[in-house]
Amino acid sequence: MKKRLFTFFTIAALALSSLCACSPAEETTADVNTKVVLNEVAHSIFYAPMYVAIEEGYFAEEGIDITLVTGFGADKTMTAVLSGEADIGFMGSEASIYTYNEGATDYVVNFAQLTQRAGNFLVAREEMADFSWEDLKGSYVLGGRKGGMPEMVFEYILKQNGIDPETDLEINQSIDFGSTAAAFADSEADFTVEFEPHATSLETEGKGYVVASLGEDSGYVPYTAFCAKQSYIEKNKDTIQGFTNALQKGMDYVQSHTPKEIAEIIKPQFKETDLETITTIVTRYYEQDTWKADLIFEEESFDLLQDILESAGELEKRAPYKDLVTTEFAEKAAK
Repeated sequence: MKKRLFTFFTIAALALSSLCACSPAEETTADVNTKVVLNEVAHSIFYAPMYVAIEEGYFAEEGIDITLVTGFGADKTMTAVLSGEADIGFMGSEASIYTYNEGATDYVVNFAQLTQRAGNFLVAREEMADFSWEDLKGSYVLGGRKGGMPEMVFEYILKQNGIDPETDLEINQSIDFGSTAAAFADSEADFTVEFEPHATSLETEGKGYVVASLGEDSGYVPYTAFCAKQSYIEKNKDTIQGFTNALQKGMDYVQSHTPKEIAEIIKPQFKETDLETITTIVTRYYEQDTWKADLIFEEESFDLLQDILESAGELEKRAPYKDLVTTEFAEKAAK
C-alpha cells in the first residue's frame, strides 16, 4: 500500500496587516478579542453551521476574532496547522490519523465534529427514477482523489452493495477536486461524484441529475471536524472553549430554523451564488440530517471512520481514539 505522506513546508511568519482608522470602541474590541486563524479544507455550503456562527457574530460574542482561510485540500490545511500558519484546522479527521501514524510529535487533536454525513452526491448523465447502486456495474465514473474521504466513502458504499470498485466499474481518480463537474459535462462518463454547488449546477444546466446521496447511503460518518495541535490546545483552553461555544450556537441555529432562513444568513459567504440555489443546497443537506445537534466526536464514529480507511486500503494501523479526540470542550458547549 502506498504510504500517505504530508509534506511540511517552512512557513514564513504572517505579515501584519496595516491598521485601518477606527473608533475608540472598535479599538477596544480589537484589543480584547483573541485572533484565531481558521483554515478550512474547502469553502462549502456543506459547512453551513460554521458560517452561521460567523455571520451571526457568535465568535465575536465569545471574544474571538476569526480570520478564515481556505486551504483547498486536507493536506494543505493540515500543513498550515502543523506549521503554525493556522491555529485551528477544519477538515476530514482522516488527516489527523495519517499524521499521527506518521510519527508527528505535536500532532493534532480533534475537539469538535461538525458534519455527520458525507456531503457529496452521485450525478448521472440521464434521469434515473428507479436508481440502484447495481446500475453502476460496467459504468464509467468520475470519482475523487485516491485516499480522500469522498472517494473512500464512495467505494465503501459500493462494497456495501456487493460491487467491487476495482473490477465492476471504471473510476477515474485523476481529476482535481472541484473540476469533475466541468469534466463530466464535456466527457462520456456515465456518473460523477459531486459536492455542492456542482451537483445542483449540473442539474440546473440540464447536464446531469442527482440520483443518490452518499451521505444517506453511507450512514453516519464523522466527515469533518475541527482540530488543533496539542500544544495549542493546552496553552489556549479558554480560546478553544469559546470557539466551540460559538460553533454550538451555530449548530443550535440550524437545528431550529428553516433551510430558507439558514440560506439567508450564510448568503454573504457565497456572494457568487443566488439565494434560491443556496436554499436548494441547504435543503438537500438539511433533509439528509447532515449536521449534528452537538459537536461531540464519539468513539463509535471514530471507529467507523477507521473502518472506512481500512476498507480503502489506506490505513496500516488504527490510531487510538483517546489520543486524537477530546470531547471536553464540546461537552461543555452542549450544556
